[in-house]
Amino acid sequence: MSTLPRPGRVEWIGLRPARGVAMREVESAEAAVGAGLAGDRYKGGSGKRDVTLLQAEHLPVIAALAGHDAVAPATLRRNLMVSGIPLVALKGRRFRIGEVVLEGTVPCDPCSRMEDALGPGGFNAMRGHGGLCARIVSGGTLRVGDAVVPLAEEGA
Repeated sequence: MSTLPRPGRVEWIGLRPARGVAMREVESAEAAVGAGLAGDRYKGGSGKRDVTLLQAEHLPVIAALAGHDAVAPATLRRNLMVSGIPLVALKGRRFRIGEVVLEGTVPCDPCSRMEDALGPGGFNAMRGHGGLCARIVSGGTLRVGDAVVPLAEEGA
């Protein structure tokens, strides 16, 4: 269960400056313990949702289920889109992205806003494909192109 085939990669980073406004695509973001990502509206939250991650490989599935040719990462309002590593395997585990250590906390379930973003049935199109929430364990800079690397589990 702890062995993964290879590291993943950050493909896209987005910040949500405020509720209901367009996401801002960036090449890098500063992550701070207890403060989330600088420029993101969720900064300083509960800690379970400091950063939200989405599986790049799920974008075509979500698009197909919602009846679209494609879906842009910003439409789904997650902070990081990563490829090459199964996010579900990071739930309850620590992992490194660039300088930052994160811990996968809970699934990032879709919200009712997906009905507006994707059209009728958008919420259900995302069910099971919403990604992962994570808390920041150790801060630093995240960049597009950074590797997503699981850390060795304690006692393993």
